[in-house]
Amino acid sequence: MQEFDLIHRYFDWPATHREVSVAVGDDAAILTPPPGEQLVVATDMLVAGRHFPESTAPDAIAHKALAVNLSDLAAMGATPLGFTLSLGLPETDSAWLESFSVGLRAAADRWGCDLVGGDTVRAPQLTLSITAFGSVARGTAIRRDGARAGDRLAVTGTVGDAALGLVVALQPDQVPSGLNDADRAYLLDRLDRPEPRLAAGQALCGQAAGLDISDGLLQDLGHLLDASGLSAEIDLDAIPLSPAARRWLDARPADIDRVLGGGDDYELLLALPPGLALEPAWDLTVIGRLDEAGPVGTVRERAGRPLPGRRGYNHFREEGA
Repeated sequence: MQEFDLIHRYFDWPATHREVSVAVGDDAAILTPPPGEQLVVATDMLVAGRHFPESTAPDAIAHKALAVNLSDLAAMGATPLGFTLSLGLPETDSAWLESFSVGLRAAADRWGCDLVGGDTVRAPQLTLSITAFGSVARGTAIRRDGARAGDRLAVTGTVGDAALGLVVALQPDQVPSGLNDADRAYLLDRLDRPEPRLAAGQALCGQAAGLDISDGLLQDLGHLLDASGLSAEIDLDAIPLSPAARRWLDARPADIDRVLGGGDDYELLLALPPGLALEPAWDLTVIGRLDEAGPVGTVRERAGRPLPGRRGYNHFREEGA
C-alpha cells in the first residue's frame, strides 16, 4: 500500500470543530484558538515493547496514544482542539490499521478533537508520536510552579492500577493467586485505556497548580515540589485505590512500591487552596498538604512511616537496573 493511499483510507477524516480551518490534506494544518485564549501544545512518543506490550490490541494502542497527550492538556486545564499523528510501521497490515483507525477516531470523537495531520513511515519497530493542541483562557493555565505553602495535595481517580495491570500483562505468574478474573481485566483496561481528566482540569483553571501522573505518584510529586520550591506531607492511608488494587495489596503489601512508583496513571495531581470547595464531579481525594518544612522536594509520611524507595518510571533506565 502506498503512503498516500494509507493516509486517505485510514486517516483522512473531515474536521468537525470550527477552530480547525485546514486539517488533513494540505501541507500543514491551520487552527484558530478562540478569542482571549492561549494555545497549549503537548507531544508524546510511544514505542512498542517499551510503552505498551507488543500484544496490545491496535484500538487500545490508538486510545492510549491519544489519551496520554490529552492528559497533558488536562493537566494544564486546556480544551482539546486537534492533534497530529506520526506513525512508524514495520509493515502495512490492513487489519491492524483498520482496528487502529477505528479506535483512534472513536477516542477523538469522544474527547472532541480533530486529527489535523501527521506522517507515516516504515520503521523497524512500531512507533507512534502524537502532538495535541488545545486552548486555555489567557493567564489561567494550571502550572507546576503555582503551588503555595498550605495548599492541599489532591489526586483524581485512583492510583497504581496501570502499574499492576502491566504485571498482569507481562508477568501473570507474579499476580496474587487470589485475584479474580474481573480484577485482572479491570487492571489491564486501566493500563490500556487511561482516561484524561479533561473536565477536572478545565474546571480548576486559575485555581490550582499541578501536573498529570505519568511516571509515578512520588516522582511526579517531586516535580511539583521542585517547581514550586516546597515540601510535602502525605498520608499513605488516604491515597485512593481501586477495589482491585486494594485486594492486590491485601495479598502482597510490598507491592505498594509498584502502586506509588509504577507510572501510567494519567490522573491529575493538584495543589488546591485551603478554601476551595471540592466538587464531587472532579473525583478528587486529598492525600496531604504542601509546606516549607525541610529541603525543597522533601516528602514525608504523615504517620512517620517510611515511603517506598522506588521513585518512578525512567525512560532511560537499563532493563533490570
